[in-house]
Amino acid sequence: MSHRTSGFTLVELLIVVVILGILAAVAIPQFNNSTEEARASSLQSNLAILRNSLEFYRTNHLGKYPGYPVGGGTPTEALTINQLTLSSKADGSTAAVGTAGFDYGPYIREEIPANPVNGLATILVVGDAATFPAADDTTGWIYHPKTGKLRPNSTAKAPSGKNYFDF
Repeated sequence: MSHRTSGFTLVELLIVVVILGILAAVAIPQFNNSTEEARASSLQSNLAILRNSLEFYRTNHLGKYPGYPVGGGTPTEALTINQLTLSSKADGSTAAVGTAGFDYGPYIREEIPANPVNGLATILVVGDAATFPAADDTTGWIYHPKTGKLRPNSTAKAPSGKNYFDF
């Protein structure tokens, strides 16, 4: 009388391990690609929000994009952020949200969104006479207030192969 014990043989276990390895090799790259695609989608969304905010500001402020001091002068990052996130008058002066007489804005609630590719929410503000620089990943965004041009400051490429800087 033979007595057989139940269980898996070594060969059966090896086959299962090989199958799991093949499935992992197929699934992990697709997961990594979906993360990059989500980052690209988030970047496009943040760009749309920022670009729309710049245009809304310009419409309410005598045709000028944010960043300029009242009465003229050199645009700065701090002024750009304040003029987008606080209440303002048509001349560009700002005050806390809800301040009487400051009827415009805020155009962005709370803070400038971070660039999801490099994680930075800072803005490199390009002077009026300067040319638009190439991306260098030192800030989240590059902005030229004279033209209203805004680009992500990223040297990386999207999953599609397009440079994030060109979004």
